[in-house]
Amino acid sequence: MQAKDIKYTIEDFYALPEGTRAELIDGVIYDMAPSPSTEHQEISGELFVAIHSYIAKNKGQCKVFSAPYDIQLSDNTVVIPDISVICDRNKITNKRCVGAPDWIIEIVSTNAVSDYIIKLHLYQSYGVREYWIVDPKNQSVTVYHFGEDFNTEKYSFSETIPVWIYKDNPTPLEINISELL
Repeated sequence: MQAKDIKYTIEDFYALPEGTRAELIDGVIYDMAPSPSTEHQEISGELFVAIHSYIAKNKGQCKVFSAPYDIQLSDNTVVIPDISVICDRNKITNKRCVGAPDWIIEIVSTNAVSDYIIKLHLYQSYGVREYWIVDPKNQSVTVYHFGEDFNTEKYSFSETIPVWIYKDNPTPLEINISELL
C-alpha cells in the first residue's frame, strides 16, 4: 500500500502528538498553518465577541466557539474552523462538536484553496446552514447559505452583513467588520 492510499481514522487523528495543528478530511490528515497573523486573530476575536454578545443579549440557545475547537463531521473528518456557532446543544460534548454546526466562519490565511473549495463542499455536504469566508487581504466576506435556498453573496468589510441563521429573530444579527476593527 502506498502512502497516498492510506486513510486515517478519528482514532489516528486523536493519537497525533498533543499540540499538532492538523485537520482530518475524508481520511486525509492536513497540516494546518502555524499560528495565524495578528490581523487574523483580531478579526476572529472581534467576530467571536460580537456573536457571543448577540446570543447572550437575546438569551439564545446557540453556543459560539473559537479555534481551536474540533468539529467532528464523520468518523473520518474533523475540522477546526476559526468560529463555529452550534444551536443544537446535543451535538456538544466535553471535547468537541459531533455533527455540523449551524454557522461556520473561516478567515483566510495561507491556504485559500482549502477554504474556498475543499471546506465549502465539505460544509455544504454535512449540513452546515451558513458559511462565511472572511478574506482580510481583499477585505471581503463571501457568505454561503446552504439548504433549500442556496445562495452566495459577497460583501466588503465596510458593508453590513446580515446573518442568515438569525434572519427571522425579532432582532436579527448584522455585522460590519470595519466597525468591529
